[in-house]
Amino acid sequence: MASDRKLFKFEEVENHNKTKDCWLIIAGKVYDVTPFMDDHPGGDEVLLSATGKDATNDFEDVGHSDSAREMMDKYYIGEIDASTVPAKRTYIPPQQPNYNHDKTPEFIIKILQFLVPLLILGLAFAVRHYTKKE
Repeated sequence: MASDRKLFKFEEVENHNKTKDCWLIIAGKVYDVTPFMDDHPGGDEVLLSATGKDATNDFEDVGHSDSAREMMDKYYIGEIDASTVPAKRTYIPPQQPNYNHDKTPEFIIKILQFLVPLLILGLAFAVRHYTKKE
Protein backbone atom coordinates (compact mmCIF):
# COMPACT_ATOMS: atom_id res chain seq x y z
CA MET A 1 0.00 0.00 0.00
CA ALA A 2 2.77 2.48 0.89
CA SER A 3 4.56 1.99 -2.45
CA ASP A 4 1.46 2.83 -4.57
CA ARG A 5 0.92 6.24 -3.04
CA LYS A 6 -0.41 8.61 -5.60
CA LEU A 7 -1.37 12.16 -4.73
CA PHE A 8 -4.77 13.26 -6.04
CA LYS A 9 -6.16 16.78 -6.20
CA PHE A 10 -9.61 17.33 -4.74
CA GLU A 11 -11.00 18.48 -8.09
CA GLU A 12 -9.96 15.19 -9.67
CA VAL A 13 -11.56 13.06 -6.94
CA GLU A 14 -14.67 15.23 -6.94
CA ASN A 15 -15.42 14.26 -10.56
CA HIS A 16 -15.70 10.54 -9.69
CA ASN A 17 -19.25 10.71 -8.34
CA LYS A 18 -21.27 8.20 -10.34
CA THR A 19 -22.39 4.62 -9.73
CA LYS A 20 -19.95 3.29 -12.34
CA ASP A 21 -17.11 5.55 -11.13
CA CYS A 22 -17.14 6.36 -7.41
CA TRP A 23 -14.21 7.61 -5.34
CA LEU A 24 -14.31 8.59 -1.67
CA ILE A 25 -11.99 10.59 0.57
CA ILE A 26 -11.72 9.11 4.06
CA ALA A 27 -9.09 10.25 6.56
CA GLY A 28 -6.93 11.83 3.86
CA LYS A 29 -6.91 8.70 1.70
CA VAL A 30 -8.65 8.15 -1.62
CA TYR A 31 -10.63 4.97 -2.24
CA ASP A 32 -12.10 3.73 -5.52
CA VAL A 33 -15.24 2.00 -4.20
CA THR A 34 -16.79 1.40 -7.63
CA PRO A 35 -16.50 -2.42 -7.38
CA PHE A 36 -18.14 -2.29 -3.93
CA MET A 37 -21.20 -0.24 -4.94
CA ASP A 38 -23.54 -3.24 -5.35
CA ASP A 39 -22.26 -4.98 -2.21
CA HIS A 40 -22.42 -2.08 0.25
CA PRO A 41 -24.94 -2.95 3.00
CA GLY A 42 -26.35 0.57 3.02
CA GLY A 43 -26.79 0.65 -0.75
CA ASP A 44 -25.03 2.69 -3.40
CA GLU A 45 -26.96 5.85 -2.47
CA VAL A 46 -25.02 6.05 0.79
CA LEU A 47 -21.70 5.94 -1.01
CA LEU A 48 -22.82 8.38 -3.70
CA SER A 49 -23.95 10.89 -1.07
CA ALA A 50 -20.42 10.89 0.37
CA THR A 51 -18.70 11.80 -2.91
CA GLY A 52 -17.29 15.23 -3.66
CA LYS A 53 -16.34 15.92 -0.03
CA ASP A 54 -14.29 14.58 2.82
CA ALA A 55 -16.40 11.58 3.85
CA THR A 56 -14.48 10.87 7.06
CA ASN A 57 -17.29 12.03 9.35
CA ASP A 58 -19.90 10.12 7.35
CA PHE A 59 -17.78 6.97 7.62
CA GLU A 60 -17.03 7.33 11.34
CA ASP A 61 -20.60 8.25 12.33
CA VAL A 62 -21.93 4.92 11.07
CA GLY A 63 -19.59 2.88 13.27
CA HIS A 64 -18.14 0.45 10.74
CA SER A 65 -16.84 -2.92 11.93
CA ASP A 66 -13.18 -3.93 11.99
CA SER A 67 -13.73 -6.16 8.97
CA ALA A 68 -15.16 -3.18 7.04
CA ARG A 69 -12.06 -1.15 7.92
CA GLU A 70 -9.79 -3.99 6.79
CA MET A 71 -11.75 -4.26 3.54
CA MET A 72 -10.88 -0.63 2.74
CA ASP A 73 -7.28 -1.59 1.96
CA LYS A 74 -8.22 -3.26 -1.31
CA TYR A 75 -9.98 -0.09 -2.53
CA TYR A 76 -7.16 2.29 -1.59
CA ILE A 77 -5.72 4.14 -4.60
CA GLY A 78 -3.78 7.06 -3.07
CA GLU A 79 -3.72 10.13 -0.89
CA ILE A 80 -5.55 13.43 -1.19
CA ASP A 81 -3.57 16.65 -1.55
CA ALA A 82 -4.79 18.43 1.58
CA SER A 83 -4.03 21.86 0.11
CA THR A 84 -6.65 21.32 -2.61
CA VAL A 85 -9.48 20.32 -0.25
CA PRO A 86 -11.79 23.29 0.37
CA ALA A 87 -11.77 24.46 3.98
CA LYS A 88 -15.54 24.52 4.14
CA ARG A 89 -18.20 23.92 1.56
CA THR A 90 -20.41 26.90 0.99
CA TYR A 91 -24.05 26.37 1.80
CA ILE A 92 -26.49 27.70 -0.77
CA PRO A 93 -29.96 27.94 0.75
CA PRO A 94 -32.92 26.88 -1.40
CA GLN A 95 -34.90 29.63 -3.06
CA GLN A 96 -37.84 30.81 -0.95
CA PRO A 97 -41.04 32.08 -2.52
CA ASN A 98 -41.51 35.82 -2.26
CA TYR A 99 -43.25 36.95 0.89
CA ASN A 100 -46.70 38.37 0.23
CA HIS A 101 -46.88 41.61 2.21
CA ASP A 102 -50.46 42.24 1.18
CA LYS A 103 -52.41 39.46 2.89
CA THR A 104 -55.82 40.87 1.85
CA PRO A 105 -56.73 38.26 -0.79
CA GLU A 106 -55.68 35.37 1.47
CA PHE A 107 -57.56 36.90 4.41
CA ILE A 108 -60.76 37.33 2.41
CA ILE A 109 -60.59 33.73 1.20
CA LYS A 110 -60.18 32.44 4.76
CA ILE A 111 -63.14 34.50 5.98
CA LEU A 112 -65.29 33.27 3.09
CA GLN A 113 -64.30 29.67 3.81
CA PHE A 114 -65.66 30.17 7.32
CA LEU A 115 -68.72 32.32 6.59
CA VAL A 116 -70.17 30.59 3.50
CA PRO A 117 -70.81 27.26 5.26
CA LEU A 118 -72.36 29.15 8.22
CA LEU A 119 -74.58 31.10 5.83
CA ILE A 120 -75.72 27.88 4.11
CA LEU A 121 -76.40 26.27 7.49
CA GLY A 122 -78.39 29.31 8.64
CA LEU A 123 -80.37 29.34 5.41
CA ALA A 124 -81.15 25.62 5.81
CA PHE A 125 -82.46 26.20 9.35
CA ALA A 126 -84.56 29.19 8.19
CA VAL A 127 -86.12 27.19 5.36
CA ARG A 128 -86.80 24.30 7.71
CA HIS A 129 -88.34 26.61 10.33
CA TYR A 130 -90.65 28.49 7.94
CA THR A 131 -91.73 25.48 5.92
CA LYS A 132 -92.42 23.31 8.93
CA LYS A 133 -96.06 22.34 9.30
CA GLU A 134 -97.51 23.05 12.68
